[in-house]
Amino acid sequence: MTGYRPDADHRRAEPHRDPTPWGAGLAAATMVALLSAVAVYCFGTALAEVHPVLAIVVNLVAVSGATPSVWRWRRTPVTRWVLAGAVAGVGFGWVAALLGALIS
Repeated sequence: MTGYRPDADHRRAEPHRDPTPWGAGLAAATMVALLSAVAVYCFGTALAEVHPVLAIVVNLVAVSGATPSVWRWRRTPVTRWVLAGAVAGVGFGWVAALLGALIS
């Protein structure tokens, strides 16, 4: 009997994918993380000198405004490295600003 068998080797061809550029991607993510961490820390501490609640509110508004774009672009091959660095940098910047506020 020659008919369609579901267990037969009828696989669809996988689309061609280039290898993941881990070295360049991690380097880009690291640089973006450092730049965004420094920017968030400096901007947060400057706003905290005016009023601490202002610093919190402005940071939350900025992150909530950027979140939809980051979520949409997370699967784009080149942009995902930059976004990963930016997300990590914002987190590190917040932690550094909080530690700086607690220490001083």
